[in-house]
Amino acid sequence: MSSSMLIFFIIVVGIPVIAGVIGDVYKRHIKFKERELELLGARTAESAAQYAAHSERLEQRVRVLERIVTDKGLSVSDEIEKLRDRPLN
Repeated sequence: MSSSMLIFFIIVVGIPVIAGVIGDVYKRHIKFKERELELLGARTAESAAQYAAHSERLEQRVRVLERIVTDKGLSVSDEIEKLRDRPLN
């Protein structure tokens, strides 16, 4: 095989094969990164929902405390006892 045939073979077969392999590796890397971002987004959304639920529970408790403090007609200890019997959520 002459050197010109070898160079021709490398150009016609070798370069496209190498480019195809590199392209496939790059596509797999991009898909992996996309999946990684999807999972991160799902975890972030789940955490945000948990924080929102926790915040809502705290707001409800503050409203109850405000009502206890501002409602002069009820005894504070009676109101606290009523709240102990209620489930928290």
